[in-house]
Amino acid sequence: MLEAKALACARGGETVLTGVDLTLAAGEMVAILGTNGAGKSTLLATLSGELPPSAGEVLLAGRPISAWPSQERARRLAVLPQSSSLAFGFSVEEVVAMGRLPHQEGLARDRKVIAEALHASDVTHLAKRSYLRLSGGEKQRVHLARVMAQIESGSGRSCLLLDEPTASLDLMHQQLILQRACDIAAAGGAVLVVLHDLNLAARYADRIMLLDQGRVSACGSPWQVLEADRIQQVFGVTVQVERHPLHDAPLIII
Repeated sequence: MLEAKALACARGGETVLTGVDLTLAAGEMVAILGTNGAGKSTLLATLSGELPPSAGEVLLAGRPISAWPSQERARRLAVLPQSSSLAFGFSVEEVVAMGRLPHQEGLARDRKVIAEALHASDVTHLAKRSYLRLSGGEKQRVHLARVMAQIESGSGRSCLLLDEPTASLDLMHQQLILQRACDIAAAGGAVLVVLHDLNLAARYADRIMLLDQGRVSACGSPWQVLEADRIQQVFGVTVQVERHPLHDAPLIII
């Protein structure tokens, strides 16, 4: 569904990523891990078409990402950046409705999708409130609802790219948001999520790509990637890796 081939990326004339290969298939959720400055956000920006690669190519449904008309691409690919801000006092409902701009399915359909997205992100009770009056975590959930509304119509053939979506969320909403991402993948969509929490990645991701200084250190299942020696090498932290008592996933103990 979304593919990167021999990708290299640069910012300000400095190479940030080199030799990245990634295939994001329908029905899976892939987590990107790495230290600060490893190139995680740059990778998402390149995969979304925001940042042209300095080498290699990005394909969406087999077509170069740059060949997609912007409105058509927006119906197939939605991006939640690391930070989003609005300077005007739109209501929460109006912000989520912005996700429907690429679609032309009628007002009744839009209202239904918006209501479902508000509920999925647990912000229905905030629908009429001004966006400017929200906390940081509430704003994050509103923007997640917006991108979910954007891809809903084609959730079975769409990609969702999330850059640190849990950064400002409490424990309950971290679990909620990642479960919603899993639901999108289970419905046939594809999700790529940047995370810092190794245990969240281990719990929710089908595969993990670990970046180290702009290169892929490892890519595979959580069990294959989250080995104690590799975590020590990349993050400089000594950990113990055990089996989670409730899930078939690694549990990282610091």
